[in-house]
Amino acid sequence: MYQFKGVEDTIAAIATPAGCGGIAIVRVSGQDAFSIADRVFRPKGSVKPSQAKGFTVHYGWVVSNEEIIDEVLLTVMRPPKSYTGQDVVEISCHGGAAVAHAVLDTILNVGARLAEPGEFTKRAFLNGRMDLAQAEAVLDIIRAKTEAFVRVSQNQLKGELSIQIEDIRQSLMKVYTTLEAFINFPEDDIDAQTSEDIYKRIEEQSKRIEKLLANSSNGQLLKEGIRVVLCGKPNVGKSSLLNVLLKQQRAIVTHIAGTTRDVLEEEAQIKGIPLQLIDTAGILEPRDLIEREAVKRSHLSIESADLVLLVLDNSVPLEDQDRILIEQLKDRPVIVVINKCDLPIILATAQIPFVKVVKVSALQQQGIGELEEMIIKSVWQGEIFDTHSVFVTNLRHIQALKQAVVELQAASGLMDEGLSIEFISEHVKTAINQLDAVLGRNIDEDLLETIFSEFCIGK
Repeated sequence: MYQFKGVEDTIAAIATPAGCGGIAIVRVSGQDAFSIADRVFRPKGSVKPSQAKGFTVHYGWVVSNEEIIDEVLLTVMRPPKSYTGQDVVEISCHGGAAVAHAVLDTILNVGARLAEPGEFTKRAFLNGRMDLAQAEAVLDIIRAKTEAFVRVSQNQLKGELSIQIEDIRQSLMKVYTTLEAFINFPEDDIDAQTSEDIYKRIEEQSKRIEKLLANSSNGQLLKEGIRVVLCGKPNVGKSSLLNVLLKQQRAIVTHIAGTTRDVLEEEAQIKGIPLQLIDTAGILEPRDLIEREAVKRSHLSIESADLVLLVLDNSVPLEDQDRILIEQLKDRPVIVVINKCDLPIILATAQIPFVKVVKVSALQQQGIGELEEMIIKSVWQGEIFDTHSVFVTNLRHIQALKQAVVELQAASGLMDEGLSIEFISEHVKTAINQLDAVLGRNIDEDLLETIFSEFCIGK
């Protein structure tokens, strides 16, 4: 197990977000958590926190030098079932920065130290309350942009991904120990049946990992969202369409062409899929340095887009500016959005070379549901995924699992070539190490620090 400096310290932090609220929670964890609570908490009854049963709540006051700081509820949690696996006290005080910090300062003044980012969850990992994949799921839940990704992250926190990886690991360990036995006792030759069985088990576990990876792109979409860029010539209604998709007035809309002079990026979601909606400047022939920079940024946004919404004006014929954009987008994933369909039809759709075309009126909010359905189908390729199943969403996990597959395929290849089992065993061992890295059994301490440093203080 890793040895971290200060892991036996008693730490404290505010566990709720900054700002006004009904309550704020100050969390304390460590070997002196109860004795510190005894010093700062005056219970209404006679039971001190150190004498209280685990998972009980007590009413009283936080005091400092006999002065009441706040009226609070104090929760006692004892190991091994506490969040960190240590003695834990949580003090629920009135919400607001001043009160919460006063309670925290009182605790720090009697012996606790301020927790580092993610230190509570790090202790939960170090004390065996969760593996590293589960710990990273905690951060994913905190950062989740949609309910769909919350469900995916909760599955990982419950250990569903870890269970599958652990089962694969155990199967590979049996292969590895069998190979090592033959290496250590060379007088026992591997017979054809045993060799075939080893090969089959390596292939089976490789396919199981590949099956986990098959959903990783969908998991990444649920986690990070997709970049959807709105482009088109000036005054076709891009900003109006952005506002409708956002369901709020975010972009300035006027009848003056070229109102949008910079890239505008906002987050939205459609049916649980997070989107990064990017409204680009419609200026194709810049008149000054500002517009030239706007055009440059528009092109960069289009190049990095997962999906482009090419907005055309239904009330005017196709123009040279439209044709230029169509040519630029011919190799990109595109949905053509014909806006202003509430006006008389002038645009000839036969001249549009793209397959996915939808007619809308951003002003009248017509056809928006159909557009949203088309966006979702473009993301999921028309398939429907159960977000209650196991998804691999973490880039570190994806890279480790991919490397495990590479090692197992190398082992299978060496068996096909009839090479020495020492080399085969080494590849299987390396694959196991990659699985251990996902679960946190075998990971660089600096990387571990980096992972937990991304957490907020108090979690």
